[in-house]
Amino acid sequence: MINLLIFVIGSLKGHKLRAIISALGIAIGIISVLSLTSLGEGTKIYIVSQFTQFGTNIVAVIPGNVKTIGIPGVFGGTTNPLTLEDAEEIGKIPLAKSFTPIVMGQARVEYKQRGRSVYIFGVNHKATETWKFKVDYGKFLPVEDIKKESSYVVLGPKLSKEIFGTENPLGKKVKIGGRPFKVLGVMEKKGIFLGFDINDAAYIPSSTALKIFNLRECNEIDVLAVSSEAIDKLVVDIKNLLKKRHRGEEDFTVQTQKDMLETFNKIMNIITIAVTAIAGISLFVGAIGILTIMWVSVNERTSEIGLLRALGCTDKKVGFLFLLEAQILSLIGGFFGIIFSLILVGVLKYFIPDLPLKIPNYSIILSLIISFLVGLLSGWLPARRASRLDPIEALREE
Repeated sequence: MINLLIFVIGSLKGHKLRAIISALGIAIGIISVLSLTSLGEGTKIYIVSQFTQFGTNIVAVIPGNVKTIGIPGVFGGTTNPLTLEDAEEIGKIPLAKSFTPIVMGQARVEYKQRGRSVYIFGVNHKATETWKFKVDYGKFLPVEDIKKESSYVVLGPKLSKEIFGTENPLGKKVKIGGRPFKVLGVMEKKGIFLGFDINDAAYIPSSTALKIFNLRECNEIDVLAVSSEAIDKLVVDIKNLLKKRHRGEEDFTVQTQKDMLETFNKIMNIITIAVTAIAGISLFVGAIGILTIMWVSVNERTSEIGLLRALGCTDKKVGFLFLLEAQILSLIGGFFGIIFSLILVGVLKYFIPDLPLKIPNYSIILSLIISFLVGLLSGWLPARRASRLDPIEALREE
């Protein structure tokens, strides 16, 4: 076996350009597959981290009977508005650890000559517990009647830095939508959530937000379950409660993070399979390249095949030599394709840290297996042809 391997390697060295071109086709195919797979896997991990940074036991109630998460309250109401009173009653359910009514809009936050147009989140004092938020300094919104309008605001760290600079914002007055608010605190830095930079935002009481944005309902009510095991029962309790309050109509949607992540994973799996299949076309082209080159190689080396047969090499062994050559070419291409893919992903992540790229370990192993199979399939026909050549006729070839 070692002698056969040495013979094949010597043959490849004798035709370096042909070997490089053959391996390059497989390498490009592997790079395409791994690059797109890493983008799909990285995106999946990124989205999961976006959801789980707020905990995994949150149940979201949104207005409208829809199948996917949305914010319809901004663009239009439903038959029965999702009110602050609804949120308050949901918070009384035994399996609800805490709750947060959310009223969202965009407004300009101003201090002296500085100002920024940012997202304003109307919440209650339990938002920090529900979302696992922490105040960096100062304090969060006070405990008070959910329907009471008050002019308090807590700033995101980026917003605070932009409008106050190095000045301490606590106790200062800012204007939101032309209305004065007293700054109570500044939040700890948090990640970006589905495109929303929650570091560049402000948090005010929900009732005040309804007034400022002239809305009649909440965009969402987030409920924190007492445990992950209690989520399913909590969903049922919320639905039963709101149906009673909404005259028996289920004009709302209750979603768990598990539901959203499962839906997202299904979508991402379909996309990943589709793009991988598209990238696989380049692997197919590479396989055709090896097949073509090996077929030509059989023609060029007919006399060599005849000499091998004359020296006692069996037809099976001759076929195995060409098959081994195709497999080595394919594996070399696959190996360098994997190495280049790892380097490419590393370079991209270095220069674009936020780019969601991750090559899963299984795809590296799968790439090597595919490379082996591509070599096997593309080398089979040339090997079969070589093994069937008549040794006497082959020796006559010049």
